[in-house]
Amino acid sequence: MNDRTHRVVALEMEVATTRADRRKGLLGRNSLGVSGGLMLSPCAAVHTAFMRFAIDLVFVDSDGRAVRVVSQVRPWRMAVSLRARSVIELPAGTAAAADIRVGDMLYLAPPPPQKREELVSARAC
Repeated sequence: MNDRTHRVVALEMEVATTRADRRKGLLGRNSLGVSGGLMLSPCAAVHTAFMRFAIDLVFVDSDGRAVRVVSQVRPWRMAVSLRARSVIELPAGTAAAADIRVGDMLYLAPPPPQKREELVSARAC
């Protein structure tokens, strides 16, 4: 979520906190999914070597504030922000579409509660 705009940035956010998960990142995938994202923490630098698609990067500090936004990072590129504590990787074009700016507070939020009808149909399955 973006605190300034109250917009959802990604509906399905994966979090990579182990060295192995951060090292693997998005490697081996053909896409991220339109509403997906991957948060690498701790992380201050990202490379897109061996990747198959472009991504947006949002570097955030320890308070969750965006300190750098890099759009349309194609394969075989690198981006760094020494002020960052974590990096959020998003499908290319998401940062602009979600109006993410340096200084925005980004945070993880639980999904909205399901409607009663959805809960009933989910139990029936």
